[in-house]
Amino acid sequence: MNYTEAKYKFINTWGSLGTLWGINKAMAQIQALLFISTEPLSMEDIMEELKISRGNTSMNLRQLIDWGIVSKVLMTGERKEYFTTEKDVQELSRIIARERSRREIKPVIKVLDEVSSIQDDGSANTNALINQTKALFHLTQDLDLGINKIINH
Repeated sequence: MNYTEAKYKFINTWGSLGTLWGINKAMAQIQALLFISTEPLSMEDIMEELKISRGNTSMNLRQLIDWGIVSKVLMTGERKEYFTTEKDVQELSRIIARERSRREIKPVIKVLDEVSSIQDDGSANTNALINQTKALFHLTQDLDLGINKIINH
């Protein structure tokens, strides 16, 4: 396998894995391309490499920037915007874990806390709902605390 074949195999595999993690394929492929690029890339470079539209590229770059995974880079003498991603695998993992906690886990913890705190009317159904959601609340909260310990370590 030569460089080009290996590059596209990595990008395509990363894109497929992204869909399993709740990230769309193009978003994951853009991040993968930036991850293995030795220089920052312009939107046009990304579009050409991945054969995706300007709108798709722009929307996914904005999302990656919002996640804190991709950043804009100023290139002297260039009018185009250039983009790069975190290259340190451990730092990248921390950023993703922090963001997933904020976007996914913390909202679930809030809902479980609300639901498990309803007034107990003494019925078996209410008691089961309170007990089960309280158990999930504590488990989810413990998992989030563990993730945050790893992130901040």
